[in-house]
Amino acid sequence: MQYGDADTTYKAAGCAAGILQLVDHFYDIMQESYPVIFSWHPGDNSVSRDKLARFLSGWMGGPRRYKDKYGPINLPHAHAHLNVTLKERDQWLECMAKALERMQYPMDLQSYLIEQLTVPAERIRQVCASRTS
Repeated sequence: MQYGDADTTYKAAGCAAGILQLVDHFYDIMQESYPVIFSWHPGDNSVSRDKLARFLSGWMGGPRRYKDKYGPINLPHAHAHLNVTLKERDQWLECMAKALERMQYPMDLQSYLIEQLTVPAERIRQVCASRTS
């Protein structure tokens, strides 16, 4: 399957319901494994979960639900107040990889998504690093 074309990735991820489940797995894994980065998501983290699910919807080629509710986003600058180093970037990606695995997505989809998510994760790290240098 060719991911990244139109809404193929969104559909392969299970559309809105699949993405919501992925996000729930992601935050559950983060809470269990990496309490420091989990603590960056305030309160009961329901807003953070909603924002991530809405972002992933559009990012995967589905409806642009994030912009509809929260307006435009610049991911690196939205996270610039955090201290994201290589360690935290890799922890975030590990949580996502484990969440993708829990979803039992095909391996090619899991690999594609981690490869693609590494780009914004690294950009966030770079912006955070430039803020502290």
